[in-house]
Amino acid sequence: MKSFIRFFVCAALAVFWSSFVRAQEDVGDRLFLEAREAFRVGNRPALEALPAPPSGYALAPWMDYYRLRQGLEKQDEATVLAFIERESGSYLGERLRTDWLGVLAKRADWRRLIAQYHKLIAPDQDARCLFIQARMAQKDAAARTEAEALWTTLLDVPEGCQGLFARLGLEVSDDRYWQRARLLVEQGKMEAFRRLLRFLPNTRQPDKKQFDQLSKQPALWLARLKAEDFGRGRSPREIAALAIARLAHNDPLAARSRLETWQTHLGPQATAWCWGQIALHGARRHMPEALSWFSRTSPDARSREVAEWHVRAALRAKKWYAVLAAIRALPEELQKEPAWIYWQARAHKEVGHFALAHEQFQGLRGQANFYGNLADEELGEAIRIPPFAVPPNDAEMRAARENPGLLRALALLRLDLRIEGVREWNWAVRGMDDRQLLAAARFAHERQSYDRAISAADRTREHHDYSLRFLAPFDREVRAAAQAQALDDAWVYGLMRQESRFILQAKSSSGASGLMQLMPATAKWVARQIGLKDYDPKRVNDMELNLLLGTTYMRIVLEGLHQHPLLASAAYNAGPGRARAWSASAPLEGAIYAETIPFNETRDYVKKVMSNTVYYSILFTGKSASLHERLGKVPARGG
Repeated sequence: MKSFIRFFVCAALAVFWSSFVRAQEDVGDRLFLEAREAFRVGNRPALEALPAPPSGYALAPWMDYYRLRQGLEKQDEATVLAFIERESGSYLGERLRTDWLGVLAKRADWRRLIAQYHKLIAPDQDARCLFIQARMAQKDAAARTEAEALWTTLLDVPEGCQGLFARLGLEVSDDRYWQRARLLVEQGKMEAFRRLLRFLPNTRQPDKKQFDQLSKQPALWLARLKAEDFGRGRSPREIAALAIARLAHNDPLAARSRLETWQTHLGPQATAWCWGQIALHGARRHMPEALSWFSRTSPDARSREVAEWHVRAALRAKKWYAVLAAIRALPEELQKEPAWIYWQARAHKEVGHFALAHEQFQGLRGQANFYGNLADEELGEAIRIPPFAVPPNDAEMRAARENPGLLRALALLRLDLRIEGVREWNWAVRGMDDRQLLAAARFAHERQSYDRAISAADRTREHHDYSLRFLAPFDREVRAAAQAQALDDAWVYGLMRQESRFILQAKSSSGASGLMQLMPATAKWVARQIGLKDYDPKRVNDMELNLLLGTTYMRIVLEGLHQHPLLASAAYNAGPGRARAWSASAPLEGAIYAETIPFNETRDYVKKVMSNTVYYSILFTGKSASLHERLGKVPARGG
């Protein structure tokens, strides 16, 4: 009887304590969200008037950060530095120190800026730019070299880099200036190019009407070009080359024609760059002429993208010696990437260099990615799940559950503040060893933060737990939906892991929603196809509805694309029409089809979905699974 009473009292106390903790958390959350909103709208009085959150509330440091960050340049320096030191080593400490560098830059306090920079643990691009700017102000010649390297490679210019780039825009040589112009136009950053033009003297700038035409109607702009327009210095030649590149984006053949007309006026360097752009866009359209166009450019006029698409064009044509030559022409750091190691090995195998091929496949052996999987099978080995690591012990789990960074990250994610939560999480797991990562992954799994569990488990180097790396939550609902559509549940999970990482309320920047990341128009179309009369777009994130619509769409695209999961995966991401159009006029090896998908996002997506599917199949069945077999041969277009 006494033991029963003791048990009853302990249970009642546990319930009371749990309710108390939840109530305190609710109070803290309310205050934190009020602080965040006041910070967002710049209401400093409201921010200052908020009371302190309950003791031990995980996000209290964020509220302190908001107070200090609001009008940072007017804050007491000692207070700012005290927070930075108190939070030293944390994400918020690093973030406020970086923010403080911006204040010191405005004050031109270069000496103290440099001192604070050296205390950063992992400087971001803003901080690096401010550091370079400070050193340039102190006449550091090496800083100038670093700045010019950024000028020709940094595509998007964050706030901390804008002062540095404004200064460089007035000082860089013509060569550097036009290198940046080409970078921006190649990537379609026309508004950034417009801003860059402001650094030219007025007499060398196109007017607004000319610029709009060059940007949106390059064919018309080039049709009006005359030989005498090239007689006014370098700017007209370069702008004409940029117009040809813009035209190549939509019509490589028309761009080739214009280039052949004007190349004697452009000069060899601009001409070589234009041929690279024409070849790039021709290769993306799988035009057979593209491979010959690459031969008319030169390695020093090629961007990374142009160089990589040269390899892909050779692959698509199955010209294996050309593949080898194109890979050898890649910058050295690119040649070390798994994709190009694998394709170089394949090319060596195809031309009979078996020892070289074997050596390069060995370099990828066992890597848990698309190319590692393919290399394993080339070596005659099955793709394997590594032995499961010993689960974290009580002390390791306690350390994870008490880690302030992990607690803050999960609190932010609980409030659906994904950007801040993911940044906190990534900072907290940075530098963790395998045991700590596995404990962090299990902690996230306990909190049903499945994407963070996968993220942590994905980072382990020697001791792995693939049941965490390839989580399969919502088992009953997902398997039922897959079975209803006669789909392979390993493929459904492989696709879903890539789409949403199992975040129920996931929403992409393009508007895709839920576990299956359905676009509104797709969801509505599928609902109409299956006669779902009471479909309500507001319910699209409901798990069962999302799974029903998503797996139905998977079945529809699979049936429309030769029952080929590779094509259907591409279609799920980019649309069935595109997946069909990317086929060749003859059957094509699945791995080559995947490698030559024109959209960077879809290419990466498809490779990950197919590799994920193999691992899920092994976990679900306990049997080996082949990536080569799943990739298969893609039927000829129209076949």
